[in-house]
Amino acid sequence: MERKRFIKTIAFAAVTPALLLAACEEKGAQQKTVAAQTYTCPMHPQIVQEKPGTCPICGMDLVPFDKNNKDASLTLGDNQVALANISTATVAAGTLHNYRPLNGRLATDPEQTAVISSRVAGRIEALYVKETGVAVKKGQPLYKIYSEQLATLQQEYLLAVAQARQFPADARFQQIENAARQKLLLYGQPEARLHQLLQAQQPDPFITYPAPVNGVVAELQAAEGQYVAEGGGIMRVEGYDRLWVEADVYPAEAGGIQTGQVVQVVVAGWEQEPQAMKVAFLSPALQSGAQVVQLRGTLTNPGHRWRPGMQAAVLLPSGSKGDVLKVPADAVIRDGHGAHVWIETARGKYAPRPVKTGMETFDAVEILEGIREGEKVVITGAYLLYSEYVLKKGADPVAHRH
Repeated sequence: MERKRFIKTIAFAAVTPALLLAACEEKGAQQKTVAAQTYTCPMHPQIVQEKPGTCPICGMDLVPFDKNNKDASLTLGDNQVALANISTATVAAGTLHNYRPLNGRLATDPEQTAVISSRVAGRIEALYVKETGVAVKKGQPLYKIYSEQLATLQQEYLLAVAQARQFPADARFQQIENAARQKLLLYGQPEARLHQLLQAQQPDPFITYPAPVNGVVAELQAAEGQYVAEGGGIMRVEGYDRLWVEADVYPAEAGGIQTGQVVQVVVAGWEQEPQAMKVAFLSPALQSGAQVVQLRGTLTNPGHRWRPGMQAAVLLPSGSKGDVLKVPADAVIRDGHGAHVWIETARGKYAPRPVKTGMETFDAVEILEGIREGEKVVITGAYLLYSEYVLKKGADPVAHRH
């Protein structure tokens, strides 16, 4: 009996350390699993390691992420949705129009350009606008000129008025007065100025000329103290309320374009705001030194947001395709794994969906496979969802789906 008890005691003593060691190892493994943290690069999700550091590809700081989270969707709060400017649209079938782009540019409309020239010969006494780029309003003083010729015409007018008053019955003196008055009017002397001249009975060789139109001073051709001849250039004022759109067209393409045809114009930097324009002119001859003809139209310029010289694309209709599923171009994300869109599966919940694309235009993409009519697709903020997914999941959305 004593011998059996002794053997049990020895066996228990031998087994206990092994059990304690195994338990400690299991607990340590659990603690290690809980404590393990993985890090990835926001730009290169293939970089994964278990300690902080920098990306060996781009040098960015690695960010923590949960590699055990297998949920393929993102859930955002209302504030996050508002900050990310996420909006959706319901997928529907429709007609997709294709376009052929023409390289174009914006130019000044000559109908809104005014050349300010001197009405009389003389010396520029004061130039009230001394630099280009300054906006002027109609009636605003532009320059003051000293003119002996003007003083002579004023003196002639005063004498003609005096003779006409002295001999009111003589029609010849009345005609001379009217002729002298008409000369001053043609030289830019307003009626109020003539009235002041009659009151003062003294010629004034200085005259201030106002701006005839609203616009921006594009060129200065004279300076203070400079003598100018009658008709000599002072400045050029351009209006930018309307701009020309000019585009080069190959002769083979020109046959399909008609004057009055409506085309779409996309200004560089405003790709999301295509503008409708009528073709106003198509040159009948090739441009000098080039095998192209010129297409031209006019575009309104609200707020002067566009400037002459900016690039623009003129989109000519070149066919259409009906009854297709289409989404806005910004809704489709492309990377090395293919194309995908983001679907709103529930309020604030978004999931990536691989898609197969077809016909594309400047603002829409045909979807052949991957989504169904009636689903809600993210049309703004899709790239932010893509970045958020990479940060949280540490993987590409399309690669994760596959």
